[in-house]
Amino acid sequence: MKVNSIEDVVKFQLCTGCGACAYIEPSRYRMGDAIEYGRRPFLRSNPQPETHEALKICPGLSLSHSKNIKENKDINKDLLGGWGPIFEVFEGYAADDEIRFAGSSGGAATALALFCLEQQDMNGVLHTGAKNDAPYLNETVISTSRKQLLERTGSRYSPASPAEGLSLIENAKGKSVFIGKPCDVAAAQESRKIRPTLDKNLGLVISFFCAGTPSTKGVLDLFAENDIESSNSITSLRFRGNGWPGMWNVKFNHNEEKQQTYEQSWGFLQKYRQWRCYICPDHTGEFADIAVGDPWYRKVENGELGKSLIVARTKHGLDIINSAVASGYIVLEKNDPTLLPRSQPNLLTTRGALWARLVVLRILGAATPKYIGFELFRYWAKNLTLKGKVQSIIGTVKRVYSKGLNKPSTFRSKKRTNSS
Repeated sequence: MKVNSIEDVVKFQLCTGCGACAYIEPSRYRMGDAIEYGRRPFLRSNPQPETHEALKICPGLSLSHSKNIKENKDINKDLLGGWGPIFEVFEGYAADDEIRFAGSSGGAATALALFCLEQQDMNGVLHTGAKNDAPYLNETVISTSRKQLLERTGSRYSPASPAEGLSLIENAKGKSVFIGKPCDVAAAQESRKIRPTLDKNLGLVISFFCAGTPSTKGVLDLFAENDIESSNSITSLRFRGNGWPGMWNVKFNHNEEKQQTYEQSWGFLQKYRQWRCYICPDHTGEFADIAVGDPWYRKVENGELGKSLIVARTKHGLDIINSAVASGYIVLEKNDPTLLPRSQPNLLTTRGALWARLVVLRILGAATPKYIGFELFRYWAKNLTLKGKVQSIIGTVKRVYSKGLNKPSTFRSKKRTNSS
């Protein structure tokens, strides 16, 4: 099935909800909530004709690594095929104890962003924060101080579209940091290729590891599971942070509070992930300058202080990390490239299963994204057992029909005050 427009990307469930299309073609698209799917672009009431620029940068439709990437002698060739470009892999944490505690793991992304604000003369940090008047929702924000960054720490396991705010970086009088999911980061990197001012002003691109984005319906159903009757009663919501890995913590009716462990809340929410997340090859921010995640290669002890896995994916990213260490913003404890595969032992199997899923989608007439430079077949052949191969095929066939992937979907937008 050929995808000819952003509308097709949305209708055939390839959209990641990144928001880049609304940035590139703002007179045609606005971002809104499709409660059961995620953040989606909707046509404006009087849309301008499609320029197809948005389609060129859409990460839902395609992801591509440079053909020249293997020529860089400093990139780890052993990890390249399965994990993308890597210069160094560290385990460390934010030197600022308050940032370290508040972050989802060791606060590395926040500490690096703060370093860029205070020591690299960058203007701001474009990222995601809880919506003030509806904290179970997200909004795209610019942070310009330690206080603002600290207030917006912690993972947000609900739909977010930070790339819709790239104009704030493009129009700034200097460089800024961009933080987002792997798909958001890929969209930002593609956008800079056709927007010279954005390219000039993107001072640093940081990604966090991502296992997929649950829908808003997932969050609402988790409230119902905890006997919280109305989302309007929510006064604050944290998915992680304030300890490692932190608790899902919701406050409502001003003085009531409920908690679940990270394992419990994510175990519930992951069932609500959008379809495009099931066929994503990049869970570790392969297109970022720096990617951060949890060092799951070992058991986290009760009361243990947070640690971050910090992956330098470009020379620029490595230089920023080293400078942040020298300036006292980051503490590094280990430098070991095996930390990444040991922390995410299932991802090569996931990468291999993806090859079969894409083949099945094409055969059954479903829309299929194009991936270049990910060596999917290699891991299909090497990392999947015969049972795993069969399951990846049968499971995809079932999903094509249960999710209606070979026919267009329709959904409505729920209005949000931050949808422009």
